[in-house]
Amino acid sequence: MKHLTDVSTYSKCLRSQQLTVIFFSIVLVSGGVVPATFAEHLKAGSGIGAGLGGVAHSGTWYLGENLKVGDYFKFKVCHASFKDCTEFWMSIWIEKEVFEGGEELLRSQVVIVDGNKVLKGQMDLGTVVPEPLGGTVSENIIPYSSVYKSSIAWLSSFATADIDQPGKGPKAFSSVSWGKIGNIGGEQVSPIGEETMRVPAGEYDTVVVGWKSGGITSHIYVVDEFPFPIKANTWQQVTEGIPPTEYRFSLYEYEENVSTNPFINVVDTGQMHADAGCTTEYDLVKLVKNTNTNTMSVNLFYGPEKPRIGCELELRIQFKKSYASELWEGQVHYNILMVDVADGKTTATASAAFDEGRNNFFTTSGQTERFWLMQGEPGLQTFAIVVLGTGPEFADPALSGKFGYFTFDVDIQPSKSSPKPAVTTEPETSIPDWIKNNAEWWSSGQIPDSAFVSGIQWLISNNIIVIPSTEQDAGTEASVIPDWIKNNAGWWSSGQIPDSAFVSGLQWLITNGIMTIS
Repeated sequence: MKHLTDVSTYSKCLRSQQLTVIFFSIVLVSGGVVPATFAEHLKAGSGIGAGLGGVAHSGTWYLGENLKVGDYFKFKVCHASFKDCTEFWMSIWIEKEVFEGGEELLRSQVVIVDGNKVLKGQMDLGTVVPEPLGGTVSENIIPYSSVYKSSIAWLSSFATADIDQPGKGPKAFSSVSWGKIGNIGGEQVSPIGEETMRVPAGEYDTVVVGWKSGGITSHIYVVDEFPFPIKANTWQQVTEGIPPTEYRFSLYEYEENVSTNPFINVVDTGQMHADAGCTTEYDLVKLVKNTNTNTMSVNLFYGPEKPRIGCELELRIQFKKSYASELWEGQVHYNILMVDVADGKTTATASAAFDEGRNNFFTTSGQTERFWLMQGEPGLQTFAIVVLGTGPEFADPALSGKFGYFTFDVDIQPSKSSPKPAVTTEPETSIPDWIKNNAEWWSSGQIPDSAFVSGIQWLISNNIIVIPSTEQDAGTEASVIPDWIKNNAGWWSSGQIPDSAFVSGLQWLITNGIMTIS
């Protein structure tokens, strides 16, 4: 874990980055129906502004069009209902056709990378609508399949394969409306223009499907004869203020005719948690505290009471008005830190947001739930809930004058599988860039195992990774580095998972004797 800084200084160091984001958010929400950067490239149809939709593009489209066995997709996605739109990676491979309950289905294998968690699962998709069917989704990925259904697959509410139901079936791009959003005063969902859109997976000629709500237009980019939208930016319906994000996603990878399971060597960290002795049944500890500045009251529920190294700590947080505990605070910017308290000074040593590749967290409603993988040394550890302030998602929270924090202690237990001190990174160092180059080359087979191990040995000898004494049998199968770790190395080298996730995997491999370091 990286050494951070004094807690109050930590909030200030984010401000310059946030000011840049504020500028672009103002441009986005004040640019009328279609932001200027969008309008420059958009070949408009009749348009929402005229009350009509439809574009001069022949043909029809529906969600799942041409979806077939062997297709592989990788999306980066978030939804407001899941950890306040915290982004995660979702990879889907269509494995085979199955016949269940009198219906033809497409069995898909799924890998989720959520911060430093990797989850493998399965879900069966319908052929009329490629939505996950109840009872066919692996339990560990159910929350993520719900996000998929409400974002990537959301247009199935309007555009489906041929079916004998009113309002269903493929939709024409020239149609003035594909349907109406179901809430009160809901807007028409319509094709509103055409745009050449570049996403990480490539460049596509898209038809833009949109609707206006709360003074801003949501956009979904679909490609004729392609099964899923390639990108979306959508906004929640509000009666006042700046609409918060509803969901967003982008296509990062796409391949056809993938005949072997691309996830075969991916390790589910859930198994690692089981090896660490993680408990799944526990009572939540409740704390009610004001921040040190008395600008906000916080109800905190956390569990288990004594989490293990290598296991997750669950935190349910409710932000309330300091003067009236029955009133919620909305649009709260916050973080969860591990801290050292010495000589009257509170210093941050690790950040839950940083571990997920974010500067801080944001909750629109003031109610949120987070999970943080416990790392470092066992023992009594001090945590801090830090309120950076309030305001719209891309605004500077410091302007609200509601900065404050409170601390609490948690007794962290050793990992069940590693009674010795857990592997940690030195707090004042970081992994140098050339190690990422080695990881990328190794993951793609350009350098041998020995060169990659040499890099790890350099990290150890320079105290960038500290490895406790671990007895390992020389010359056994445990000394062979398994191929699946190359996937982690590749993800890490391209910035798809943070340092902590990559280092955590190495730590587990070494302390469990799977990888031998001489």
